[in-house]
Amino acid sequence: METSFALTGKGYVIVAADTTAARSIVKMQIDQDKIKELSPHLLMAYSGEPGDTVQFAEYVERNIRLYQIRNLYPLRPAAAASWIRRSLAESLRSRNPYSVNLLLGGYDASSHTPNLYWIDYLGTVVEVPFAAHGYGSYFALSLLDRYHDPEASLEEGLANLKRCIDEVAKRLVVNPGKYKVKVVDKDGIREVEI
Repeated sequence: METSFALTGKGYVIVAADTTAARSIVKMQIDQDKIKELSPHLLMAYSGEPGDTVQFAEYVERNIRLYQIRNLYPLRPAAAASWIRRSLAESLRSRNPYSVNLLLGGYDASSHTPNLYWIDYLGTVVEVPFAAHGYGSYFALSLLDRYHDPEASLEEGLANLKRCIDEVAKRLVVNPGKYKVKVVDKDGIREVEI
């Protein structure tokens, strides 16, 4: 019953993920941060099998950090999305594939643009203006399709995100509960309250 949302606006990307870790009908944790900060201007929300998600997120984080150490500059969002896609595609052809869905948001400091990538467990990647994963996506995508504005201010973007969270809480059989929300822009990554 995991849910994650992300949307872009004028110079920012907002990423939100529920904080519940569950397996089958059992809640194992209610305060898990499912948004991993990969670099100063790049973050990733993940969902999927509990063991796979954390392991893959840490694998991605460490390899992106290693790239930065070796090359003295961080990966841009498009390059990070391509590397993650390749890693998932290679994993898919192994004996133990990762079952992880991702939303990768970043701010490209060289072109001064926000980027958002939707990545699924099959290694499919697409750049999108807004995205969602999990059961909440059935309700949120139609709202984002109607209300998303690529030139929206941060306050308007947060209002759209709040609209999605409220709709999921109202209509989904199992309410995910709390959400962690992070914003990435030219100033870096910060957590915000809704």
